[in-house]
Amino acid sequence: MNSITPFPTHPGATEQVAFHRTELGVILSLYGRMVAAGEWRDYGISTLREVAVFSVFRRTAENPLYRIEKRPKLRSKQGQYAVIGIDGQVLKRGHDLRTVLRVLERKLIRAVE
Repeated sequence: MNSITPFPTHPGATEQVAFHRTELGVILSLYGRMVAAGEWRDYGISTLREVAVFSVFRRTAENPLYRIEKRPKLRSKQGQYAVIGIDGQVLKRGHDLRTVLRVLERKLIRAVE
């Protein structure tokens, strides 16, 4: 009566890729600055088997302006982080998340008269 039955698992089940807390801190810091500047308004996070995606929207009902992707399988090749534009073009790819996100920080720099 008091025996514990383990929760059944699927033998072929694989874990999902997700952003770590420190990675989300870096991304959300940039997101907050862009919201304050009036550039971005909404975001979405997707965790899949091979990729984790942080999507940035100008309006909720639109396609994402940018996608920040984490693909651990590319860690030893091109780098696991990538910023992808609205048209699907890879804007920046690399091993360091802060370096990759600099391509988006340039949007904050404006000439002041």
